[in-house]
Amino acid sequence: METEKHLSSLPPPPETGAPPDSSNLKKIVVVASIAAGVQFGWALQLSLLTPYVQLLGIPHTWAAFIWLCGPISGMLVQPIVGYHSDRCTSRFGRRRPFIAAGAAAVAVAVFLIGYAADLGHLSGDPIGKSPKTRAIAVFVVGFWILDVANNMLQGPCRALLADLSGSNQKKTRLANALFSFFMAVGNVLGYAAGSYTHLYKMAPFTMTKACDVYCANLKTCFFISIALLSILTVIALTYVKEKKWSPESEKAVAGGDVDEDDGPAESAPMPFFGEIFAALKNLQRPMWILLLVTCLNWVAWFPFLLFDTDWMGREVYGGNSDGSAEEVKLYDHGVRAGALGLMLNSVVLGFTSLGVEMMARKLGKVKRLWGIVNFILAICLAMTILITKKAESGRRYATVNGSATKTPLAPSGGVYAGALTLFAVMGIPQAITYSVPFALASIFSNNSGAGQGLSLGVLNLSIVIPQMLVSVASGPFDALFGGGNLPAFVVGAVAAAASGILALTYLPSPPPDMPAKAVTMGFH
Repeated sequence: METEKHLSSLPPPPETGAPPDSSNLKKIVVVASIAAGVQFGWALQLSLLTPYVQLLGIPHTWAAFIWLCGPISGMLVQPIVGYHSDRCTSRFGRRRPFIAAGAAAVAVAVFLIGYAADLGHLSGDPIGKSPKTRAIAVFVVGFWILDVANNMLQGPCRALLADLSGSNQKKTRLANALFSFFMAVGNVLGYAAGSYTHLYKMAPFTMTKACDVYCANLKTCFFISIALLSILTVIALTYVKEKKWSPESEKAVAGGDVDEDDGPAESAPMPFFGEIFAALKNLQRPMWILLLVTCLNWVAWFPFLLFDTDWMGREVYGGNSDGSAEEVKLYDHGVRAGALGLMLNSVVLGFTSLGVEMMARKLGKVKRLWGIVNFILAICLAMTILITKKAESGRRYATVNGSATKTPLAPSGGVYAGALTLFAVMGIPQAITYSVPFALASIFSNNSGAGQGLSLGVLNLSIVIPQMLVSVASGPFDALFGGGNLPAFVVGAVAAAASGILALTYLPSPPPDMPAKAVTMGFH
């Protein structure tokens, strides 16, 4: 079709429907393992950076600005990187230069974040004074670089997995499931490292005048993060070698003729934003439905991802981060319980990721699997209401030092077990969310002739836009209903149910794999 030419100037990838050979499967595993290094750093951010932000004295207005970096950089960086990685003619390949640059930028960013207090002190921040303005400036720069670098790294990694998979749908689903599995591995390792408070003893030089024990522990964790990501990236880029890409050579391999009369028109690429607008304008119906289902799915996920530990500390444990000393202590206990829940969630996420292909085969269709787990997500989010009400109805109080003010005690064992079970069960739909949409985007882009990098960048728009909406609107919406996290969770449950209905009824199933062809283009 004529409109499909606007999706990307690249011709369709070669059909590789043959059963995966062992060497190619090893390459997929090695590339997917980079996700463990990336996610290790993200887990450290989630578990350690909030107290570090308070240590530096960053105001709430700045904090909101900082956390908006993720969706903003994701909205801009992934499509840009995807667009240029589809057209990169480096002798090292299309994706590998971007993966290497992203890993190097992550290392620089993590160093800036970890040493923000030290660099601020060297620049003139006095010890013991808050806010530490110079340290905050270094931290903000490092944090923005980190988000940009992670988006620069993850997009080409998934695109490289799609390149390795070709048009073999089973291999594409397996590659994205392995990426999700290694994300879970990184989460578990990151949460474990962040929870060990004496890790800094491995690197005693990290403790300085401007950096206390907590700060030194954060530095040590980040050094481990840099080492892990560097090792995995070097192994992947050394083992998986791409051939130099050019539009003419790929067209020749794909069976097309290089017409001299058509050459100038084909070789003049459209400007990036024109390419993005053309891609969005001319998206086929399957991709539009995929974007809508993904968007609703992330509207459901983000309230819980943002406020899960706060929900444990506030609603389940009955603590208050701004209350009395006893209430703050109880809130902290709840947050730590939520961290344990996240650990269980990551374990279930990892095991489920390994079983995605089997579950899809049992259910008959990938879209059926995605629809069912979206209903599981909706039920889990609705269950937060039941757990909260059970915690409130069974709340026990203690009198402190004969005071008339009663302090709530930790919830009963049943409520505690129910909350942790909820965290664990949500690892099942999370595994599908981290793998199936990306696999479908790769399959649909293969069928339309779109470039993998740009297609995955467009898919990322349906993830970051809901994140921005939830980040901005969830606070005022919760306040409208009296505060707390439950209103946003209810909206998430409704969005998850709507996403499940759309997936089951309107999302088309990808066509069957093409007949096998012996093609070995682009890798050696």
